[in-house]
Amino acid sequence: MLYSDKVMDHFSNPRNVGELEHYNACGEVGNLTCGDIMRMYMLIEDDIIKDVSFKTFGCGAAVATSSMATELVKGKSIKEALELTNKAVMEALDGLPPIKVHCSMLAEEAVKATLADYYRRQGIDPEPIVGKIESANVVAHEDLNANK
Repeated sequence: MLYSDKVMDHFSNPRNVGELEHYNACGEVGNLTCGDIMRMYMLIEDDIIKDVSFKTFGCGAAVATSSMATELVKGKSIKEALELTNKAVMEALDGLPPIKVHCSMLAEEAVKATLADYYRRQGIDPEPIVGKIESANVVAHEDLNANK
């Protein structure tokens, strides 16, 4: 299986990895088939993603797509982040092997699950805005410390 130089770079040197000290949104998604799990943290102020990070348990492609997704949404508006697609993640990484496309789908869903959590914390039903996230195990805000 051949990976692009960008995939290898984001796997070997992931950007925005770890848990943010201060965040007000956190989402987690997983793929039962392959066992990959992505947890994403965001600090959102005035509808702008000021900071974002992730923790991923999974293969190299899962780490690389998580890393790239955070790079693509950092500094963007919520509206722009909601437009992120798995195709955009794959293109930014110069492609993925067909057997690893599901990793880019998980990265897209991690962004949406995190934004869904943000809306829930505001008392807003996220489904009309974010849509239904099929593979998501969205972490309830009661389980997270927003002032970490």
